[in-house]
Amino acid sequence: MSSCKEKDMARDILRDIKKLGIKKEVRIMEVCGTHTQTIARYGIKNILPENIKLISGPGCPVCVTPASHVDLAIKLAEEEDVIITTYGDAYKLPGSEKSLAEVGKNVKIVYSVDEVIEMCRAQRDKEFVHLSIGFETTAPAIASVLLKNPELENFSIIPSNKLIPPAMQYLIKNDCKIDGFICPGHVSAIIGAKPYERIAKVYEKPCVISGFEAIDVLKSILMILNQIKNNISKVEIEYKRLVKYEGNKIAREKMDKVFKASNAYWRGIGNIPSSGLKLRNRFKRFDAPKRYKIKLKDAKEIKPGCLCSKIIVGNALPTQCKLFRKECTPYKPYGPCMVSVEGACNVAFRYG
Repeated sequence: MSSCKEKDMARDILRDIKKLGIKKEVRIMEVCGTHTQTIARYGIKNILPENIKLISGPGCPVCVTPASHVDLAIKLAEEEDVIITTYGDAYKLPGSEKSLAEVGKNVKIVYSVDEVIEMCRAQRDKEFVHLSIGFETTAPAIASVLLKNPELENFSIIPSNKLIPPAMQYLIKNDCKIDGFICPGHVSAIIGAKPYERIAKVYEKPCVISGFEAIDVLKSILMILNQIKNNISKVEIEYKRLVKYEGNKIAREKMDKVFKASNAYWRGIGNIPSSGLKLRNRFKRFDAPKRYKIKLKDAKEIKPGCLCSKIIVGNALPTQCKLFRKECTPYKPYGPCMVSVEGACNVAFRYG
């Protein structure tokens, strides 16, 4: 909050929060790594009343990517002479034994999947496999590439995209103590508000789709607390400057043409029904595990001593892990929550 106006707005919101007079403990979970960073960067936890607790959930796509998917990418790079592409945050993500960064060959960091397509066209004699990580935000780009380039024979993906609303429902069903959700802005720009309706109506958990500035997050907290004070639960959009109720229809249609929902393994959490995206039959030729006839094997998802399985669902803090800042740092991450700038441990390391 750099301007005097923003500071005044923050004071007004905090005053309104205190005016509500809520005395019981309220646990609000954010499920977006960018929100986690905003909360830490501006010290939002420290300026709220003590009974209002902000909990970091599984909002980092790199953190929940299974080690088995990393192992598969490594196997392809080392044994099949395939070039693996992925985003920078996933480069140091630990597999069972090592990361892609430790492979030393046949691994390229890209900023977008379009870069991979350019490589495919420039090097027709090489096979490229993209480790497709992300939530609903990145899935439309993958879908668009496959729709536009059906003739590509040297490109495939390891499908590891995840869906946020099913994970939120899973946490509620599995007794995670959550009273409301700050919903992700970028994801919601794609899917809209409707996918959260069940969470609000059936499970009676207020949901507010938030922007990424400190004021956005504070406003969203106030909106959630207002719902709790008035014994209502619904989906509201704080981030109206970007998010529409119906989301991005074109992006969703592309996703639906290429992918369908499937059960998926979330690292540190387990199998969550209908929370992943797998390729439809029409696009199976782009499925790397099927193309190379490699089955995903059981992997060491969480290593001994690592608390990521508790941290990722809000049941432990990064500072409660004995490895934090010692054996586990962003420079040499031991657990998945330390790898990405959106991971709870990485954020705590930088802003704690």
